[in-house]
Amino acid sequence: MQYFPVFLDAKDLHCLIVGAGEVGARKLELILKTPATITVVAPWMCDTVKSYASHPQVTLIEREFEQDDLNAKDMVFVATSDETTNADIHDLARARKVLVNVVDNTPLCQFITPSIIDRSPITIAMSSGGVAPVLLRYLRQKLESVIPANISRLGAFSEKFRNKVKQTLDGVTARRYFWEDVLDGDIAELVEKGQNDKAEAQFDIALEAARQNQKPQGQVYLVGAGPGDPDLLTFRALRLMQKADVVVYDRLVSPQILELVRRDAEKIYVGKTKSNHTLPQQDINTLIAEQAKQGNRVVRLKGGDPFIFGRGGEEIQTLIEQGIDFQVVPGITAASGAASYAGIPLTHRDHAQSVTFATGHLKDGTIDLNWNALAHASQTLVFYMGLTGLPIICKKLTEHGLSAETPIALVQQATLPEQRVVTGTLATIMDNPETPTMKPPTLVIVGSVVSLHRKLDWFTRTVE
Repeated sequence: MQYFPVFLDAKDLHCLIVGAGEVGARKLELILKTPATITVVAPWMCDTVKSYASHPQVTLIEREFEQDDLNAKDMVFVATSDETTNADIHDLARARKVLVNVVDNTPLCQFITPSIIDRSPITIAMSSGGVAPVLLRYLRQKLESVIPANISRLGAFSEKFRNKVKQTLDGVTARRYFWEDVLDGDIAELVEKGQNDKAEAQFDIALEAARQNQKPQGQVYLVGAGPGDPDLLTFRALRLMQKADVVVYDRLVSPQILELVRRDAEKIYVGKTKSNHTLPQQDINTLIAEQAKQGNRVVRLKGGDPFIFGRGGEEIQTLIEQGIDFQVVPGITAASGAASYAGIPLTHRDHAQSVTFATGHLKDGTIDLNWNALAHASQTLVFYMGLTGLPIICKKLTEHGLSAETPIALVQQATLPEQRVVTGTLATIMDNPETPTMKPPTLVIVGSVVSLHRKLDWFTRTVE
């Protein structure tokens, strides 16, 4: 981040605006949303600025800027049409340690004005660092459409009862759980509808109940993180990641997705590679359970889907045995993500009427599969963790009747910008010079549908 986001207390803020055209008027109207004291200096003022002459926060001075105008000022917006004057005022402000913004001249901005969504006391500010204002406007429009207009009522309600909750409940975790329950439940709905009397009555009942059982019960959420692209996360997955006290994640969770976890959550890495386990699976199961017993809200973040070669079933068996509540949040499995982003439909009327997911690495390290059932031309096969055993997969499928000319694709780091696709046939894939360069995580897709890749590819180029 070149610009550090921060919210200034404007109660005793003294702001100077140099220039009183329409640009200066926009800055004036923006700052007037705060309690700041504002001085505007310019030899000429537009009608919009003049209309604020009697405003108690505003002082208008019709003359050229003078150095002493910077005295006792905390920040200054420079909005004249003279570039030399703008640069001179910038230098003077920096020398006096006054925060300075030269409008529409990012290199001369010590701070920049963000795009603001105002639902006071809830305020959302966004910035592109001055490089993508149109994109920023687009994002603001999106947020405006999903944030309830009455969210300000909920902000005011939270402010009103904040101290009462703090005095009633001990511990940050207990208070956070309580507020999350309030904000997710019927009380918030009543507040947004303006039914504050009912909301306050229910709030008091809920707070007393929380007081009698101050330590909240820990819970585990097995969350599918999808194949890698953070845009493929479900809304529920993202919401829980933002609520988690502890996040236990594996190697297949992309850095882009991990970045979306709540900043102050404890993050515990338990990634596994072939013959190199940070923690054995049983230890992971125990770790998750112990964290929940300590009263934490635990998100077990797993690449793809927890119940498709994600060992989610093994983990919740431990939770059931120890009496710990849990929920499972499905994710887009790697097979679906890889196939879609590689332009390979898993089923197609002319190519495959079924699809089978198989693991290329069993619990005991072997690839002992039902090859007779797998070796059928009218289905698509997807092998998870199949890169190491690729020679065996090709050999076994041809030995059990699948044509050596059957197309095969290797998809590495599916859905991410680094995605690579290598194609061939069961007979030729091992001779492709690109095959030895492929690294996990790589999915293996076998079947006639792979022949559609070249035509349907929309995301990446084929390496052949």
